[in-house]
Amino acid sequence: MLSAWITLAAAITTSLVGQVLLKAGASGSVAAETGFFDQLFRWQTIIGLGAYGGAALLYIIALRKIPMSVALPCTAASYVVIAIIGWAVFGESLGAQKLAAIGLISAGVLLLATTA
Repeated sequence: MLSAWITLAAAITTSLVGQVLLKAGASGSVAAETGFFDQLFRWQTIIGLGAYGGAALLYIIALRKIPMSVALPCTAASYVVIAIIGWAVFGESLGAQKLAAIGLISAGVLLLATTA
């Protein structure tokens, strides 16, 4: 069962890497007429999409042992981490309301993880 939790953690981490790479691929200036394709074919976007695919495969493997009603809410931990990464790396705001939401999400994930 421990290996399933490690696999779920790997799925969440891989998804986070994908998020950061997609954000990096979407950043920067692009021409309006070719903007979508310029962003789509940036290396960060391509690897980010691949990371999402890998995360999905890891999640499927974790579902063999972890109930879906527990595994999916545990992926909410990525919301907490990505908010902090957004603030630290991309300079996004992290006000009182977001901090309160992060606290509530963290409490919910911990509560669910201990009931599995």
